[in-house]
Amino acid sequence: MRLRLIWVGKTRDARLRALVDEYLKRLSRFVRCEVTELRESAAEDARACLEEEGKRITGALASDALTILLDVSGTTVWSSEELAAQVLAWEGRSVKEVAFVVGGHLGVSEEVRRRAQVRWSLSRLTLTHEMARVVLLEQLYRAAKINRGEKYHW
Repeated sequence: MRLRLIWVGKTRDARLRALVDEYLKRLSRFVRCEVTELRESAAEDARACLEEEGKRITGALASDALTILLDVSGTTVWSSEELAAQVLAWEGRSVKEVAFVVGGHLGVSEEVRRRAQVRWSLSRLTLTHEMARVVLLEQLYRAAKINRGEKYHW
């Protein structure tokens, strides 16, 4: 199984970028991972911005990918152990690719929302998009460690 992380914009904060890189390196020991950073829209109109970024996101998704949208209003809220169980279930169902999508500063288009099979809320707290990337990667790494029966240490 491959994990694909799709997000709009670069991780500009150097400290958060270092954490993204560190967790990607750690996670890559357990599972194939790929990050796709999509260019932010330059449109001034919010609707046009969402539509443009939405087209880029859907264009980056494989047709058979299980798509998980990180969404503050998502109804799925997994604990670390529940996420680990989900990863095992996806592997058991022979899912080839799980794509995790983090939208831009305005969110995502309705097209992207419709395309997602799961809308996952990382927390009821509001996180910046850059921080959400770090939390996502850290939790995927933690799930991999849990599934291998290893202790999780920083």
